[in-house]
Amino acid sequence: MKDIKVLGPGCKRCIATAEMVQAQADKLGVAVAIEKVTDYAAIAGYGIASTPGVVIDGKVVHAGGLPKPEDLAKWLSA
Repeated sequence: MKDIKVLGPGCKRCIATAEMVQAQADKLGVAVAIEKVTDYAAIAGYGIASTPGVVIDGKVVHAGGLPKPEDLAKWLSA
């Protein structure tokens, strides 16, 4: 199971990013645990300056704007 964190204050883009991650994981048949991180200090701890950010298994893979579906597929398949 992949541990996914979506970093952001809970804005529409952050919510959409979490939904995109879940949809792509379902499509690929990858089990994921998604956690939404909204605490600014915790977000800053990942070195993220712009949200939403995506962290997969402890590694920051995306920051700022919506991720591309093909990128999500690549990150989830790795």
